[in-house]
Amino acid sequence: QVQLEESGGGSVRTGESLKLACRGSGFQDRAYVLGWFRATSGTRRGREGVASIGSDGKTKYADFVKGRFTIIRDDRDKMLYLEMNNLEPDDSATYYCAALEGFIAYLVDYYYDFWGHGTRVTVSS
Repeated sequence: QVQLEESGGGSVRTGESLKLACRGSGFQDRAYVLGWFRATSGTRRGREGVASIGSDGKTKYADFVKGRFTIIRDDRDKMLYLEMNNLEPDDSATYYCAALEGFIAYLVDYYYDFWGHGTRVTVSS
């Protein structure tokens, strides 16, 4: 069973940066797509896709983060990162790490089978 655990959330001011990390375990010898989602309600309902990276390394980003966020995967250490720059108050949310068996990056939450518990990001003006 794949397990994911996020870290790195916190409170910052507009224009500042954060780097989220997701540690994974339980991966089988298969290809996995990894993604970051966020929700403002504090639950996984209403999650919106932020960034995804396929097993081939190709990435997909939501329009609202292009140029500001970077998704990075480290398969050797089973880590996933989200570098977030120039943060805005609208970026305040609980950020979730997710995984699914596959090859192509997706930003659709219900495609994903495995989820972490989330890490909170708060951006103040």
